[in-house]
Amino acid sequence: MIILTPIFAPVAARFGIDPVHFGVVMVMNLTIAGITPPVGQMMFISCAVMRVRMEAYTIEILPFLGAMFAVLAAITFWPALVLALPNFLMGVG
Repeated sequence: MIILTPIFAPVAARFGIDPVHFGVVMVMNLTIAGITPPVGQMMFISCAVMRVRMEAYTIEILPFLGAMFAVLAAITFWPALVLALPNFLMGVG
């Protein structure tokens, strides 16, 4: 996140993407990347702490991955889902 955010944030701003929306979508993407095999660091940590084999972890995580991909698609294609509360609190719109 520390490496990618300074690279992608100006690009997103030039395309007219709201910074809050960009941040939420980026964090959701990085969370999915962190829990999926073969290189997910959160997966390795979880398996080590729980003393679970990665094969068992991978099978059990599949329903959650499906839900996370559905939420990612929803917040990507409907920015109002993400921006409704910040806009309400800031008095925008």
